[in-house]
Amino acid sequence: MFRLSRRVGLDGLARMRGGVLHRLLHCGEEPVAIRIAQLSDDRVLFGARADQREAAEWGIERMRGALGIDQDLGQFYERFRFDPLIGPSVRAAPGLRVSGRPDPFEALAWAVCEQLIEYERAAAIERRIVYRLGRRCRRTDLADLPGVDVLAGQAPALLASFDLSQGRALTLVRAAREVAAGRVDLDDPDHERGWRRLRQIRGIGSWTLQMLALTGQGRLDQLPAGDLSYIKLVGRLRGGDPRARATEEEVQSFFEPYSPWAGLAGLHALRGPGHGAAQRLAA
Repeated sequence: MFRLSRRVGLDGLARMRGGVLHRLLHCGEEPVAIRIAQLSDDRVLFGARADQREAAEWGIERMRGALGIDQDLGQFYERFRFDPLIGPSVRAAPGLRVSGRPDPFEALAWAVCEQLIEYERAAAIERRIVYRLGRRCRRTDLADLPGVDVLAGQAPALLASFDLSQGRALTLVRAAREVAAGRVDLDDPDHERGWRRLRQIRGIGSWTLQMLALTGQGRLDQLPAGDLSYIKLVGRLRGGDPRARATEEEVQSFFEPYSPWAGLAGLHALRGPGHGAAQRLAA
């Protein structure tokens, strides 16, 4: 079972019209307009419009990856459907997927924007970046993230004017320069190689890389353990005190039994009452 998320567009990139999800991507410089409609629990229809057939097929493949539609979660369901913590959520929402990004650089850039601030404020920053610097399709009136070369060439002060902190603005520009120069290949199957290079940039730590991995590279084994929602959740579950806080290492250890699906298990764990963070990650 799969459910197409209707919580889209907060960052200015996707739109839901009449039950159809619309998204603009770019295959190189060529715009690709994607449409996605859910016909039933197990049927999802994809359409793409581009000048070249290869670009249209590329766009559909990217969106299928972002939505996790081809993920086989049968083993996850069988293993954890009666788990004391996440079993109720697994049984209630067996089609739950992590809400991914079609471009790993998009996942990286937005992870930098979302560091240590509430999601609504981060989404407002992202909308400003898209409005001011993004690529727009006149035919569809959809917008896409700025190209990596564009972000690499920006002055950090401009990004800071969008309410991004000075430090994060500089981090975003430096990360874009690494990708634009080819020193980091986010599509390289050896993800760890790129992570090591990015980790050398001041302002990029484990949470940012785990968000890149989970939402941009399909790594369901990666859990953003430093996220405050997990720190609170594990602190409360371990000690029974609603005010308790776990360390990042304790969060990682807590979710080790769910390997290699720690990222997806964490999403199910957050689906209890009062855990709004699940809305940010769920598809």
